[in-house]
Amino acid sequence: MPVKNRLAEMQDEITALRRDIHEHPELMYDLPRTSALVADKLRAFGCDEVVERIGRCGVVGVINGKSDSRGRVIGLRADMDALPILEATGLPYASKHKGKMHACGHDGHTAMLLGAARYLAETRNFDGTAVVIFQPAEEGGAGGKAMVDDGLMDRFGIEEVYGMHNMPGLPVGSFAIRTGPIMAATDDFDIDVIGKGGHAAKPHECIDTTLVASHIVVALQSIASRTIDPLRQVVVSVCTFRTESEASNVIPPRVLLRGTVRTLEEKVRQTAEARLKEIVAHTARAFGARAEIDYRRGYPVTENRPAEAEFAATVAEAVAGSVNRDVAPMMGGEDFSFMLNERPGAYIFLGNGDTAMVHHPEYNFSDEAIPFGCSWFAEIVETRMPAA
Repeated sequence: MPVKNRLAEMQDEITALRRDIHEHPELMYDLPRTSALVADKLRAFGCDEVVERIGRCGVVGVINGKSDSRGRVIGLRADMDALPILEATGLPYASKHKGKMHACGHDGHTAMLLGAARYLAETRNFDGTAVVIFQPAEEGGAGGKAMVDDGLMDRFGIEEVYGMHNMPGLPVGSFAIRTGPIMAATDDFDIDVIGKGGHAAKPHECIDTTLVASHIVVALQSIASRTIDPLRQVVVSVCTFRTESEASNVIPPRVLLRGTVRTLEEKVRQTAEARLKEIVAHTARAFGARAEIDYRRGYPVTENRPAEAEFAATVAEAVAGSVNRDVAPMMGGEDFSFMLNERPGAYIFLGNGDTAMVHHPEYNFSDEAIPFGCSWFAEIVETRMPAA
């Protein structure tokens, strides 16, 4: 089953909707316009139930199939939030809100799932129930967890759940997936190195936190190179190095380091966390300083179960003609992982073409991908719950 004709017919309309969302980006849980637009559209499409404020401002639509019995219940998820980025695309429909931008394609995800919802509500060519999930705060706010904690799965009886993300670098209309980990666990840390400040000309009277922090930064790289099995994957990145002084002749009493740890396995995650804390504490102590560590566990690993991953790939193959079933995992994070921890399902990549990478100020979602994404969402429902 290739791209569905009805969804191809709707491409211009869905594109206009996507660009409208793009012009009006909203962040995290502050999505009044986007959430209201989604809810209004779902009601206009004829969804049997539309529920707002799941996970603070998430929206859920319920579409019943032809059969009178409830049957199987499949969840389809899209994220709605934008990023705090100044857009640099120069497009006619560029963000109207300075410092906010749909730089990850969530505008496209939302528009595609709305298109699929309209199609499913029009055709009802399935026996069971489709639950369309529009989630806030994927970009660091754990909106997926908020919706799960608000009873999403049990309240709507969801048995399986599927999600999608566009991917620059993959050809438009192509799909890529893998069994097992596909996106990383994302942990963050703050390290406050505390020593004794003073005049740069008298370092012997100080405990030089800049020196100590520099040794910590270098030593942390031994986690990947000397602690973790080289056949396993781990990323330890120190991204902020901030002193209390900008003067060239002052040794600061404190230095703040901030960074992230990315892993694809829970055992590796535990080892990396433990080793980071040991390295920081002992390195600081070796120089007579001390360090305070705030280590925060973020999104868990996004992991596709074998049966559901193969099903999602088979549907993608039907829509696009072929699919990469062994794409390399990415070390970025995704809070769809919280939903996959609650129910079986799968997460797939949709090609966005030769565009800037996500989270870049020149990124733009490819509207040519819309019929493929809409068709995949719809075909997941029709194939998993075929009409008698």
